Amino acid sequence: MTGSGAKAAVEWLAAGAPDPGACRWEWERNGVALLPAGRRWDVLITPAELGHATLDVLCRLVDRPGPVLADSGDARLGFFVPAGTAPRWVGTGMRAAGRGTWIAVPHPGRATGAARWLVAPDGWGTLTDPALLELAMHEAAARLPRRQGHPDGRGQEP
Repeated sequence: MTGSGAKAAVEWLAAGAPDPGACRWEWERNGVALLPAGRRWDVLITPAELGHATLDVLCRLVDRPGPVLADSGDARLGFFVPAGTAPRWVGTGMRAAGRGTWIAVPHPGRATGAARWLVAPDGWGTLTDPALLELAMHEAAARLPRRQGHPDGRGQEP
């Protein structure tokens, strides 16, 4: 991400914090800041296998999806969607972070050991459309290999 792109992403993300200055300070000091979901965006969290496959499908459908985070162990991916999506989202093995939850968000222009951006924020507020995300997840799930030991053939969750 270029310097001006990272700066715009920092400003957009920090604007969602209760104290944008404190958020920027945390990024400078620790490389990661806690930001509240449910203000500017919600986050839909998937297991990594489904998340990576979904991101591949999304990238074929749109020029640029909204921001996507991977956790430090690359076990889960978080797709940034419009605020208000989380309470309506239902999916096996998925989590939805909305109002009342906090997300550890890495600085958009720097590598950290905590989480990493697979698709960094663009600074303009681009988010992934939940309906498009759901369609991409269905396509991705249909392409994943089937596993033994689970009623839907997907195996057990980690």
